[in-house]
Amino acid sequence: MSDANDPVTLISYVDTQEFKPSRDQRQSLNKWARYILGEDYIRETAKNFPKSKDEKKSNRFEFNLIESVHAPEYLTIQHQTPLEPAYKFEVDLEAAYFTEEKYVLYENYQRNVHGESRSVVSRAGFKRFLCTSPLKTTATASGTKFGSFHQCYRIDGRLVAMSVLDLLPHIVSGVYFIYHEDYAKWSLGKVSACREAALAKEGGYRYYYMGYYLQTCPKLLYKGDYGPASLLDPETYEWNPLDKDLKKLLDGGGYICPSARAREQQVTSESNKDTTGDVDVANPQDGGLAEQGEEYDGDFVSGMPGTLTDQELEAFDFGSIKIKVGKVQAQVKNIVGSEQRDMLHGMLREIVATVGTEFATDMVLFSG
Repeated sequence: MSDANDPVTLISYVDTQEFKPSRDQRQSLNKWARYILGEDYIRETAKNFPKSKDEKKSNRFEFNLIESVHAPEYLTIQHQTPLEPAYKFEVDLEAAYFTEEKYVLYENYQRNVHGESRSVVSRAGFKRFLCTSPLKTTATASGTKFGSFHQCYRIDGRLVAMSVLDLLPHIVSGVYFIYHEDYAKWSLGKVSACREAALAKEGGYRYYYMGYYLQTCPKLLYKGDYGPASLLDPETYEWNPLDKDLKKLLDGGGYICPSARAREQQVTSESNKDTTGDVDVANPQDGGLAEQGEEYDGDFVSGMPGTLTDQELEAFDFGSIKIKVGKVQAQVKNIVGSEQRDMLHGMLREIVATVGTEFATDMVLFSG
């Protein structure tokens, strides 16, 4: 339970269908692309393969996120011109397994960015932190990938950066990002965030989760620069737009319930307009708080963007989910006592809605 004076830590997400990179983020992408391509390549391409007037006009007034993140990739360049760029930049999405190459990059990042000593950083720690995952790596017939992955950035074959991602139904969740100190000046954090948002948009995942957001933590504030973004209220599980008003509330310090504040503002606004209609501030059907005295019925009602809907969960056999207690493994349907099964059902719905039915079919839940 948070103390009343503690600031609130919230989870942030970006709807990639609405994502609009800022000028600074666009400049970081362009700066990285120019470095990879090289001035000679850019000059020769403009001379030998000039763009049409319509293309120049479109580039001037429209920013295409997906085209921009792929522009410096060697695979893209090969399909456009026979000219060779300054560097061969390749990005691969691979399962989150351990390699010595990845560990060396991680060790460099932890020492030079986070200031950790060599004695603190270990291979076992790296495996536990960024390689071991309960999510099974799989893909649908259409090629959509699910599970824990490493998105590896290589220049001329050398691993220079890596994103750690969880790909879930409708969600790309950014877990961690590391880069080598040699590339610290290229704002790769901004480049990677734009690339991950593009991955979600291009792959049909829709939402890009950026993890925890804390207004009083300078290291987490950058997440508020990607938007339009929303924050999850830890009390009501409602999403609130991360706009100027919410940031002002968070700047005030202390613990707040963003959803409650939003409803207070709505009521105040309606009162100022002298309206006579009722304001429905707690409709359980809309994912809000239940009225005082009303019991929660155990169904999944949080409405979190990116999770499966009740209709998508309807055909799933929750009784087939495997649970392991000590050395004994059983299916939920074999658990004795209807009360225990009913209690589990609500929790299992939230888990399956989050990880997807394909994962849930093979997963085993461990209980102490």
